[in-house]
Amino acid sequence: MMTPTTESELAEMVVAASGPLAIMGGGTRGVSVQGAELSLSGLRGIDLYEPGSLTIVAAAGTSMAEIKAVLAEENQRLAFEPMDHRGLLGTTGEPTIGGVVAANVSGPRRIQTGACRDFLLGVRFVDGTGTAIKNGGRVMKNVTGYDLVKLLAGSWGTLGVLSQVSLKVLPKSETQITVMIRGLNVQDAVGAMSAALGSPFEVTGAAFCPDENATVMIRVEGFEPSVVYRASRISDLLKGFGEVSQTSDAETSATIWNAIRDVNAFHAAPGDVWRLSVKPSDAPVISERLQADGLLFDWGGGLIWARVKEGTDLRARLGSFGGHATLVRASVESKQRLGAFQPQPAPLEAISAGLRTRFDPRGIFNQGLMQTPAKGAH
Repeated sequence: MMTPTTESELAEMVVAASGPLAIMGGGTRGVSVQGAELSLSGLRGIDLYEPGSLTIVAAAGTSMAEIKAVLAEENQRLAFEPMDHRGLLGTTGEPTIGGVVAANVSGPRRIQTGACRDFLLGVRFVDGTGTAIKNGGRVMKNVTGYDLVKLLAGSWGTLGVLSQVSLKVLPKSETQITVMIRGLNVQDAVGAMSAALGSPFEVTGAAFCPDENATVMIRVEGFEPSVVYRASRISDLLKGFGEVSQTSDAETSATIWNAIRDVNAFHAAPGDVWRLSVKPSDAPVISERLQADGLLFDWGGGLIWARVKEGTDLRARLGSFGGHATLVRASVESKQRLGAFQPQPAPLEAISAGLRTRFDPRGIFNQGLMQTPAKGAH
């Protein structure tokens, strides 16, 4: 395993590579690609933290635990609350900030604050030619014409190897309350979540767990008087959907949303796990077509976690739909056969292929990870 400790060493290793490289962060997301292992665990440490400017700059291999601890000392946080995949995937290791950015990992608060990429201020990375690139500033090479931040966030290491990231952070909320309604079907649950999200009361979480008393959960955060008032108004707004209750203890509420963020309901349950992004209004119909053994709805119904029998081709079962389905937990064979990521329409795939050729002309980074399996592989 190659483990560079500086960006220069990383660039040298990329230049010297004679074949594919499998880029590794903390090893927590179950990514399996062929090639020589290139670990970023040696690129770690917080390079700059300015609480007053709400900015943190860290090497890509810095653990999330270290990032969170430093921010907590100043009562700040990463507002997009990235998921910890270890429980769902049964992996070990430590999640890293580079891995979070590479996968654009974003949690329940995305509906209100935005995704990881929306908080990403800048990146440094090494492309497939071994050139160090930064989004602005004094660098070895500047690239104009591309929004490098948006390109790298969610590229899963297929365009370049991240060496450093710069992120905007936000203060922690003083308190939070979760408003709950039990016993709803999917149609009514989506209606209740949509009503809450469409209100002026600044909802920061809207989820539905069919397997746990069919409970809708709505989160409000902020200063205590404001949270109490907004939770009360949301409760009044949702009375038509059923009996409303509240969890006023902030720690209990935080535990609920950590469980939603990390999909705790599927941790010990058998089967493959898929992650679907859909229009919330389509969620009831799509969830019926899934024929899933387990479901969890987040983002007001815009994100569906589905647990199905091992080896199921869920995309074939769904047919055409407005959204995309990602295979998150499955055997290596199933991921190779079905492809982890939703196949793109031909025009988009052509653009993606062009970008990969531009930034990774030798095709050595996480080879084939985001490409559609060849026809006949099913």
